[in-house]
Amino acid sequence: MAKTVKTDRRKFMKYSTIGILALVGGAGVALSPKGVVAEDKLRPPGAVEENEFLALCIKCGQCLQVCPYHSIKLADVAKGHGVGTPYIDATERGCYACDAVPCVLACPSGALDHHTEKATDIHMGIAVLEFPDTCIAISNTPVPAGYNEKMHAFINKTNNVTEYEDKVLEHLDEFEGKACTLCADMCPIPNPLSAISMVPSGSGNKPEIYDGCIGCGVCQEVCPTSIPSIVVKPRMTYDEYYNKA
Repeated sequence: MAKTVKTDRRKFMKYSTIGILALVGGAGVALSPKGVVAEDKLRPPGAVEENEFLALCIKCGQCLQVCPYHSIKLADVAKGHGVGTPYIDATERGCYACDAVPCVLACPSGALDHHTEKATDIHMGIAVLEFPDTCIAISNTPVPAGYNEKMHAFINKTNNVTEYEDKVLEHLDEFEGKACTLCADMCPIPNPLSAISMVPSGSGNKPEIYDGCIGCGVCQEVCPTSIPSIVVKPRMTYDEYYNKA
């Protein structure tokens, strides 16, 4: 009887160990760069190609810590692959294209390319007027009262609000009741007219995107419609979207 118990125990240990090694091996495949599926997230400035980014990012959060606008978040388990990697939710807060690009300087692994040294070096994606039918600039509808409540709410829940954020909010408060030019006027790059301008359309004006757009997502953040009329397509270039024909 004792011999049988010892034999069964040895078999149990043997096959349990094999099972554990198989699980670990499977996890290794799932977590290895080749096993990770690239995702359509808006990454911080300087992010290298997505699969390489996922392989290089050490999830240290230093880019998040130095962002003066609190634009960068870390993906949680609900966000799919790349748990702990930085991304930007432009509907909540876009990237304000800081002159020195501190998030890139803070990255120790090369996931954010250090050749991105200034705002005009940033290429995150491209803005697109995805829902022109809801754009209040085209319908010549004034910016509604309370449109910026979400921005105030974002500030109110943010620790260590910076002077940069206060200036953005102060500027946003000036648009209420006026013809909407928010996406164009809030564009943060040094020469915003190279990226976006308002052109006549219907009874009002509509945003027109140019190849100077860096895909920062500020236009998406400040759009006053309940679902942003203008959105950023991550990692897509101007030519890929506008000249694809």
